[in-house]
Amino acid sequence: QYMNVEEDFIKDLFYSSETKLGRVFINEDALEKTREAQKTMSSNTLDNLVQVLDYEKASHIIETSDHMGISMCYCRHKMQHVGKACDAPMDICMTFGNVANSLINNGYARRVDKIEGMDLLQQAYDSNLVQCGENVREGVTFICNCCGCCCEALVAAKKFGMMHPVETTNFIPKINHDTCVSCGKCLKVCPVNAIKKVESEYVVQEELCLGCGVCGRACPKSSILLMPRETRVITPINSVHRSVLMAIEKGMLQELIFDNKALFSHRAMAAILGAILKLSPVHKIMASKQMKSVYLEKLLKNY
Repeated sequence: QYMNVEEDFIKDLFYSSETKLGRVFINEDALEKTREAQKTMSSNTLDNLVQVLDYEKASHIIETSDHMGISMCYCRHKMQHVGKACDAPMDICMTFGNVANSLINNGYARRVDKIEGMDLLQQAYDSNLVQCGENVREGVTFICNCCGCCCEALVAAKKFGMMHPVETTNFIPKINHDTCVSCGKCLKVCPVNAIKKVESEYVVQEELCLGCGVCGRACPKSSILLMPRETRVITPINSVHRSVLMAIEKGMLQELIFDNKALFSHRAMAAILGAILKLSPVHKIMASKQMKSVYLEKLLKNY
């Protein structure tokens, strides 16, 4: 009801701020296919085509986390109750760090090592699932492996089009029509219906595309290459940085600090102010106006 009928609920959940709660991780199998295709091309435009940062890769999160837990997929479990679940793996939602350790200790997740974690990631790739995780560079606490039919965020993406519910990757797929055989596999696997057929050719609707790379992995002729987006996506450093950005964009910075009684904790206040001091000049001005605080204005002027 919330996801498919109550539009105000879903818009508030996913679209109430420019900064998103979640982001898409790039499909690393698709990246590898692009690298292999790149070796046969001589165009200078393809130099450094598939450079990717560590925090953009799910494998890096798995390999560097102290704890990793696996839980049941909430979205597919929910759809199972109404008889609409797909056949994608159910026990494949990933949590990391202290969040994973807490869930494991309380019986809500099972502990897995890095080897099994990588095996599960490959299983997700094989099932054409999209990795949607926490929208931070450091301390990622979860990565969901999402399908386009059950996942709340991807269902919302299909419903509201270019109003992305999760942040995109820094890549966009480009179809090489010289080698494309029009098999239609890319259209079938795209989780947000971002590929359409125009006359005899398949076309990526870039304004809808999440840049997940699932289409590139599925292409039997390696005719889909992952190209860098024109404007690089900025990912918040950590959860405090993201929360401050979202509060500013919603006009709710005061509530973040005072209603949550963050001022009673020196550590929490220091974290929030530290995040504010790292903002762009425009965001700093917005934060200052929202706070209406002489102390904060003076603090920001020194940085």
